Amino acid sequence: MADARDPQLLKGVLPMLVLAALAQEEAYGYALVVRLREAGLDELSTGTLYPVLTRLEREGLVTSRLVPSDSGPARKYYRLSAPGTLALAGRRDAWRDLVRTSEGLLSAVPGPDTYPYVPDRGGPPGPDDPGTALAPVPAPGGPR
Repeated sequence: MADARDPQLLKGVLPMLVLAALAQEEAYGYALVVRLREAGLDELSTGTLYPVLTRLEREGLVTSRLVPSDSGPARKYYRLSAPGTLALAGRRDAWRDLVRTSEGLLSAVPGPDTYPYVPDRGGPPGPDDPGTALAPVPAPGGPR
C-alpha cells in the first residue's frame, strides 16, 4: 500500500464510502469517522466527513435525527434514505467498472524497477530497438 493516499482520490470516493457505511448501520458523525478509520481510512477527520454528510443530506441521500445523549448535547444520527440506497447501488456499479478499467490499464505497466520503460512494439527488435523494458531511452534530439 502507498505511504499516503491522494486526497483527491479520497474526495472522489468518500461520499460512496459514507453511503456504504450507513447502509450497514445508522451512526452519528464521530462514530462514522471511527468506523471508516477502522476500515482503513486512518487519516480521515471529522472536518472532512461532516461536509460530506451535510451534502448527502441536502441531496436527500441520507436522513438524520437528533437523539438525546447522557454525556452531552444530542447526537445527530444519519441513515441511508431510499434514494440513497439507489444512489449507492449505481455508484457501486460505476466504481466496479472503473476499477476493472483501471486494473486493465495498470496491469500492463511494469513496476518502478523497470524504469525507464520502453513499450514492446510487437515484432522483432530492429538494430536500434533493443526490444526490452530495460532499454535506455534516447535523449531528446539524440540518435534513434
